[in-house]
Amino acid sequence: MKTLIATIVMTAAILSAADLQSIPLKTIDGKDATLKDYAGKVVLIVNVASECGYTGQYAGLQALHEKYAKQGFSVLGFPCNDFGGQEPGSEAEIKTFCSSRYNVSFPMFSKVKIIGAEKHPLFVQLTSGGGEVAWNFEKFLIGKDGALISRFGSDAEPEGGAIEAAVKKGLGLP
Repeated sequence: MKTLIATIVMTAAILSAADLQSIPLKTIDGKDATLKDYAGKVVLIVNVASECGYTGQYAGLQALHEKYAKQGFSVLGFPCNDFGGQEPGSEAEIKTFCSSRYNVSFPMFSKVKIIGAEKHPLFVQLTSGGGEVAWNFEKFLIGKDGALISRFGSDAEPEGGAIEAAVKKGLGLP
């Protein structure tokens, strides 16, 4: 019986990862993408906003991205205007802001809805077991297998703490 339950749980996790990886996305430049493009990598999905009190985290996200990119890690930014209207710009304006202010080189995606009836399917899946996203700069760590490893609140700094430790563990680094 334990084996059957373990198999069911493992199968559900695999289906979840497959479902997560097949969700259609758009890059900030309007190109089609999915998380399959990052298969075999550890990724940190972050809902970002240019006019938020946490916007300074772009610097830490970029540093984390640069530090572990060669080991198979990437930050993925998803602009969102759902919280306090703090991402009012167009994709072009967001891209310019991120590159000119924070030298962001990690992949950015088109603006998404994270709450409400028009919630993007990626965030429907990411929040299915842990409640709604509460604010900008909430973070979701996805493992090499495409399954959710961990979730971090807006106030969790990208570098030097729990997020970086989880990234290293996901990458199999000491």
